[in-house]
Amino acid sequence: MAPTKLIDVHAHILPDYYTQAVTASGRAPSISAGFPRWSAQAQIEMMDRLEISATINSISQPGVHFGDDAAARALARRCNETFAEMAAGYPQRFGSFAVLPLPDVAGAVKEIEYALATLKLDGVGLLASYGEAFLSDPEFVPVLEALDHHGATVFVHPNFHPRSRGIQKDLAGFLVEFPIDTTRAALGLVFSGAVERYARIRFILAHAGGALPYLSWRVSLASMIDQRYAAMTRERVMAQIGRFYFDLAQASGPQVLACLNEITTPDRILFGSDWPYCDEKVGQATVDAVVGNAQGPRFGGAFRENALALFPRLRGE
Repeated sequence: MAPTKLIDVHAHILPDYYTQAVTASGRAPSISAGFPRWSAQAQIEMMDRLEISATINSISQPGVHFGDDAAARALARRCNETFAEMAAGYPQRFGSFAVLPLPDVAGAVKEIEYALATLKLDGVGLLASYGEAFLSDPEFVPVLEALDHHGATVFVHPNFHPRSRGIQKDLAGFLVEFPIDTTRAALGLVFSGAVERYARIRFILAHAGGALPYLSWRVSLASMIDQRYAAMTRERVMAQIGRFYFDLAQASGPQVLACLNEITTPDRILFGSDWPYCDEKVGQATVDAVVGNAQGPRFGGAFRENALALFPRLRGE
């Protein structure tokens, strides 16, 4: 039986002022067709067709920073105020992960305070990498400290790392490079100790953590192979991986669910559609893959209840 009243934790807004800023910067969207058409009304209509009761929106790659700190701060603020306006207009239907003007760390720390304390947004969205740097790099410590202070829910979405752009590719970046960007960021957070140090942050990894579920057993052996990782015992590595949340956007087939079943508990798996970059047919396929899986009932909380544990205001009771 198909689930109803789903909660989608992985969808994106694309207001005109944002796509114009990205285009002016010379950046391109991740899909060959260009930016998909978006409006709040179109999103509501899609949600009704898929029986999604609420969506937590975010800004996808390439984020809001295109070389100028002041411009990035202004664009982040405008996006976050759009999020707040959407929540005010549809309080039980729209939530949001605030966008930050990273790699401008000082601006990001200020925006965390404004977005969470003043706008009361539901969490913060981060890209797995910014320029050459990943989230676990030392320059981002003030950001992680601020997020930990707020006990924030943090959605980690892949970026297109500059070095990936240098690879001669016959495959689109979203097929391979994006999942690997998330994988590197997640493992950086584990092996740097950030997952333990900032224990109040609840990290949601997009696309089921990229390659992390599949690689988890391999990376847990690090202390047995290389003395640099002597402190990272198998038990410690797997315990930290198990603290992540994982969304199922483009990642809900039996192969993925089998891996997730081995590294985490069912209450840490969440539904994601990746709309509007993915057509709603992809969202429906995501639902069908879980429902049609032999362990479907075990993962049933991914459709709604697991998200409500993170975002209880969406219960609407």
